[in-house]
Amino acid sequence: MAEDGKGAERVTFSRGYDVCIMAIDGTWRRDCTLNAISDTDAILTVEGSIQGLNLKEFFLLLSSTGLAYRRCELVRVNGAEMDIQFLRGKNRKKRGPAGGHDAAA
Repeated sequence: MAEDGKGAERVTFSRGYDVCIMAIDGTWRRDCTLNAISDTDAILTVEGSIQGLNLKEFFLLLSSTGLAYRRCELVRVNGAEMDIQFLRGKNRKKRGPAGGHDAAA
């Protein structure tokens, strides 16, 4: 997790915070401990094996109900510790005509 001076402050938890990671399609789920978090990334400790899981893209569930979540991708694994990066939404691509005029007339 690069600290590249972009101004993102990381919050580190002294005891960790219980969270889960879950497949985008819901086929697997693992309990984790959230050790640190910033606007762009997080550090987790995973309980159990992650071998065979598709960690290219997954959800970090911040609540037991699953209502609070972030879409993530794996950055690196070091034993039971994982560094993840939060993915941004893709809904900012189209804003209308190039001149900045509204499409509705």
